[in-house]
Amino acid sequence: MATNSFDLHGKVALITGGNSGLGLGFATGLAKAGAGVVIWGRNAQKNAAAVKTLEAFGGRVEARSVDVSSESEVVSGFEAAIAAMGRVDCVIANAGFTSMAPFHTMSAETYHHLLATNQHGAFYTLREAARHMIGRAQAGDAGGSLIICGSLSIFAGAATLSHYGAAKGALNAMSKAGKWAEMAAEVSDDVVRCSPRSAPTPRSPRRSSGDSAAYPTR
Repeated sequence: MATNSFDLHGKVALITGGNSGLGLGFATGLAKAGAGVVIWGRNAQKNAAAVKTLEAFGGRVEARSVDVSSESEVVSGFEAAIAAMGRVDCVIANAGFTSMAPFHTMSAETYHHLLATNQHGAFYTLREAARHMIGRAQAGDAGGSLIICGSLSIFAGAATLSHYGAAKGALNAMSKAGKWAEMAAEVSDDVVRCSPRSAPTPRSPRRSSGDSAAYPTR
């Protein structure tokens, strides 16, 4: 009988935007491998449905309504995850959305609204994760993975998505900051590792959003 060589029993992963799309896909793969899973999403109904799906794999699953554009919600959400699960070994900063507007007509509101979730939300999330993982390492329990959802727009750009590419480019640059060593000099490569990753993104139907066509956030 085939066995799963990718065994994550005893590990805990937190996925933002984890109630649908890529986020739920990440959570499903981790749950299948035995990891405990924490998912964040703004839609409580989608969170509940995702929990039911993930619990079928037999592991511990927690969900919380978190808007990652709010620093305070991220901080309290991470504290709740630690309280519920005891630890977090992997964080995937997946939450985000896409809106579309030509660069020369894009409003400041559209630009900053996207960055608040896609860029700043990832920063808040990964910072709290790094703090937790550094604390564990200082207590003799080193190790952790921080994963950023990247995009080919980092390298090639895309029409009407200049703000989206700017957010992804910023995260890509942040991930290269000495593998976090320049952000926290006490962190060595074997304490926390960070990787940007890209994958095809399923898109939801468009909706009107003033000067842009927008896709719903998770």
